[in-house]
Amino acid sequence: MKKILTAFLLLFFTIAFSQEKKPMFWQDIQEFKKQDQQNPPPKDAILFLGSSSFTKWTDVADYFPTKTIINRGFGGSRLTDLNYFADDLLAPYQPKQIIIYCGENDFADNHQLKAQKVVKRYKTLYRKIRERFPNIEVDYISIKYSPSREKLWPQMKEANKMIAAFMKKEPNAEFIDVTKAMEDDNGNVRKDIFVEDMLHFKPEGYQIWTKVMNPYMK
Repeated sequence: MKKILTAFLLLFFTIAFSQEKKPMFWQDIQEFKKQDQQNPPPKDAILFLGSSSFTKWTDVADYFPTKTIINRGFGGSRLTDLNYFADDLLAPYQPKQIIIYCGENDFADNHQLKAQKVVKRYKTLYRKIRERFPNIEVDYISIKYSPSREKLWPQMKEANKMIAAFMKKEPNAEFIDVTKAMEDDNGNVRKDIFVEDMLHFKPEGYQIWTKVMNPYMK
């Protein structure tokens, strides 16, 4: 009986350890590594880092046909996730520019989160980037005001203001403000550029971003 119990416990712990819980988005990072093995990333590309607004921009190359873009957005990610996986997201590449869209999900994940906390997370990421790439262009796209997250707009607005002020003082850094371009003539966020979830873009939304981003693209 003891032998059976011992064998059972051994099998249980073997299965438990083999199925050890991986960090959130671990699989996304493994997929990026697989892509890089199959197609070695080009040098001097523009590296996109961020959340689902980049992830779902699967045809981004069509919007910027003269640019070489490496899209490493992974859906639902927060600035905490970009910080956690910073080495995996930065080490394989030699970009001439990094463009970041992230922070929206930080607020969505915790509605009580203060803007200062999100800004601190961004500054941590920025420092990690600068440690590896001290001189390249680093740009941050303003947190968009998704209609489905209207309750969070005040915190997002405050975070945008603080990050814009921070980036203004940094060399080779820009804050790309997409806010006005996403408004209608009455100053309201255009809902027609979003899909049904009022969170992610239709092509029209990406067309607006493209027009705003183009002058900043290296």
